[in-house]
Amino acid sequence: MKKLLLFLALLTFANRCAYAVPGYPAPGDPPRLNGQWQGPLQVPGGTLTLLITIVPLSNGTYYAALDVPQQRINRMPVEVELKDDNLVLRVEQAGSHFEGKVLAGGDKLVGTWQQPGLKTALTLARGTAPAAAQATKKLRLTPPYRESEVTFYNPVAKSKLSGTLTIPSGEGPFAAVALVSDSGPQDRDADWQGYRLFGMLADYLTRHGIAVLRYDDRGVGKSGGDFTRATTADFVTDARAALTFLRDQPLIAPQQVGLLGHGEGGNVALLAAAEPLEAPAFVVALAASGQPGRDVLRRQQGEIMRLIGADGAQVKAAQGLFDRLVETVRQTPNTAAARAKIITLLRSSNTALDEPMARARAAQLTSPWSRYFFDFDPTNRLALVRCPVLLLNGTADLQVAAGRNMSLLQKGLRQSGQAVQAHRLGGVNHLFQDDPTKWPIVAGERQAAFSPEGLEYLHAWLLERGRLAKAPLPVTVRRPAPRPKALTPLRPRTRRVAAAR
Repeated sequence: MKKLLLFLALLTFANRCAYAVPGYPAPGDPPRLNGQWQGPLQVPGGTLTLLITIVPLSNGTYYAALDVPQQRINRMPVEVELKDDNLVLRVEQAGSHFEGKVLAGGDKLVGTWQQPGLKTALTLARGTAPAAAQATKKLRLTPPYRESEVTFYNPVAKSKLSGTLTIPSGEGPFAAVALVSDSGPQDRDADWQGYRLFGMLADYLTRHGIAVLRYDDRGVGKSGGDFTRATTADFVTDARAALTFLRDQPLIAPQQVGLLGHGEGGNVALLAAAEPLEAPAFVVALAASGQPGRDVLRRQQGEIMRLIGADGAQVKAAQGLFDRLVETVRQTPNTAAARAKIITLLRSSNTALDEPMARARAAQLTSPWSRYFFDFDPTNRLALVRCPVLLLNGTADLQVAAGRNMSLLQKGLRQSGQAVQAHRLGGVNHLFQDDPTKWPIVAGERQAAFSPEGLEYLHAWLLERGRLAKAPLPVTVRRPAPRPKALTPLRPRTRRVAAAR
């Protein structure tokens, strides 16, 4: 068992730091790798299934991540180097790397996997969507609502973002919500291994009378911008641009436009709600963190190391190194100097770590996102939030512990004077999935789905916001604004309205 766990023994960051690890395709070549590859890794004591997801970014680099389902580890950062058909994948956190060839037009990655104490052949084959996912896609070809491709502009970043706007059938105006993704570059569906978290939410909410905007993160899919240089604060400007776009749509009630964020996106939504002008009408924060960024990452590290079998001494040593690395970044503003210090720390604590891996880790730790997140305290601006808030989290969430984080958020939000509700979903993980034994069966297969309890609670809370929006305004207001419509659709009509601009 100890040898089997060697694969993850050097783990230092978890999912939250899978922010963006640059890859390096050959200059001038278009991105050639896009998708997911998987294959069996033979290790002493058993076999581990490796899943590598690679996403090309608009600036010519790659975002990549590793999943190991048996270890319940997901989105571990991977560095990609691609030149012609030669491919190198470095998983610095696991002290491992893959060197091989891209074959069969990109359908196979064939080469050698190496980690401390193990060197073995490995073939990764491009994954295909399971039958259940294909069946679901076929069933959704003609949704009972309007759906259009849209583009909107972020004047702060001076870039365009692309997404999908879904509007219920009927005359409207409708309440609307923009979806804000978790850390790491995400497409508009927040698709991860066929589980389309935002695609599912958009479909459910639109069927229940709420318009939904979901968009590709900057530098992903059809959106412009550079994801690798963005911080959490930059993503707030993207969310505010989405709000502005929705308020300008003819079928949407501008007073009933809110934000729904997942993970880091939940914190982005709360920051947007604390802005002095044009706050959202409501915020739903799914698994948002309440602890400072560096504390969240430190706790994640300990949880995952314990999960894979590390003892107390190993966890303490790893977290001690993490603390030294973070303080080095925080105390050294000069990026080049900080990276040099980090490389020295890493290689002195692990002599097996080679120079390229140390450089990749140093680049990650000193990225704009990391520098911002280490000092980010989500509670600092909660007292300024200017709208009702719903907090949802799962008790099985390893990335953002429900108890500690929700308590901190609730305490801070109470100072705002706004209505706050919090609800914990039993047995639900960070992706808001129930235990796999409870997943629905589609085309003979278990298919990952958003927690039904979570959907019902979310829907009920949003309906309540609609009823509150219709309450009379205080008599001290001389010229009250028109009362917005409820969140439920009005009578249907047969004529379709032109797609949103």
